[in-house]
Amino acid sequence: MERRLNRNGKKKLEDYSVKYPTDANVLKQLLSQKLPDGWEKALPRYSPDDKPMASRIHSQTMLNTLAPILPGLIGGSADLAPSNMTLLKMFGDFQKETPAERNVRFGVREHAMGAICNGISLHNSGLIPYCATFFIFSDYMRNSMRMAALSEAGTIFVMTHDSIGVGEDGPTHQPIEHLASFRAMPRMLMMRPGDGNETAGAYRVAIINRKRPTTLALSRQNMDNLAGTSIESVSKGFYTIQETQTGTNPDIILLASGTELGLAVNAAKDLEAEGHKVRVVSAVCWELFEEQPQSYKDSVLPKTVRARVSVEAGSSFGWHKYIGELGHHIGIDHFGASSPAPKVYEWAGITQANVVKAALKSLSMARSEKA
Repeated sequence: MERRLNRNGKKKLEDYSVKYPTDANVLKQLLSQKLPDGWEKALPRYSPDDKPMASRIHSQTMLNTLAPILPGLIGGSADLAPSNMTLLKMFGDFQKETPAERNVRFGVREHAMGAICNGISLHNSGLIPYCATFFIFSDYMRNSMRMAALSEAGTIFVMTHDSIGVGEDGPTHQPIEHLASFRAMPRMLMMRPGDGNETAGAYRVAIINRKRPTTLALSRQNMDNLAGTSIESVSKGFYTIQETQTGTNPDIILLASGTELGLAVNAAKDLEAEGHKVRVVSAVCWELFEEQPQSYKDSVLPKTVRARVSVEAGSSFGWHKYIGELGHHIGIDHFGASSPAPKVYEWAGITQANVVKAALKSLSMARSEKA
């Protein structure tokens, strides 16, 4: 901070510190580029007893929990705040006459919104910008998002309505290839949390990474809070949330992200009822998993376990890296349809029964290979 202030600036800061000591401390903390001590402790934790909610609702909780603790948190939506759930309830709208407020009304201009947030991030004033729209509309701001990754801007991109479960808007609003495309973008952290704890964990990662952008893919539909999820484990990218027998390799590995994580857990129960040992792995962030030591990656996905199924309401592109030649992907490789979410999932074949069927087929193939 000292290097960035010339002699005149230092004198002004000294005078300001005398006159407004509390505000000056906040300013100094922002300029230091350091996060307040203990800020992570404010993140809420969830148990299966907590009410099922969409991850976009959990996201709103995170933003409103963190805003009072992180004075630099500022952002808004491309005219979709009520749907994206991005409004900071304790603040008003940022305007020329109200510069202390922190809700930015970007308007329907996604590319400019992303560029503005990148500029805020790269200004290095300690501000933490976020911006939001439907995940499908990331197509309008892809270059801004790419520039965030290229420029090492820690912008947080909040993308709701992340799958085919968006209701009757239909295929024009259903992102199919978008998860795969952002996973292919260098330096971008593409995260799809599966419940409240994972949403908190995703925000933890996003806030910490001030030189790397994060895209959060968040659901419109509700999801259960799962017993094995963890705020801290999200930073590993992939981690085990449930398994039949710890300390031994499973017969089958189910990998899933987002809303489908609960689907995988339920499918695992059916497979266990048939006598199979099953491990459920949350694949919340591929990039973070790839950055882990090989020993950790092998502990989560043992090479000897060839029976694997991935479950995600999106393209299968890229998943075979993790499920291998004998694995199966339960997802959608074509455009969607207009109908309520449960009917679209049934129509696309993303069901508990199909996960079980695919797992048994993969297990059969793996056993035949060994025979």
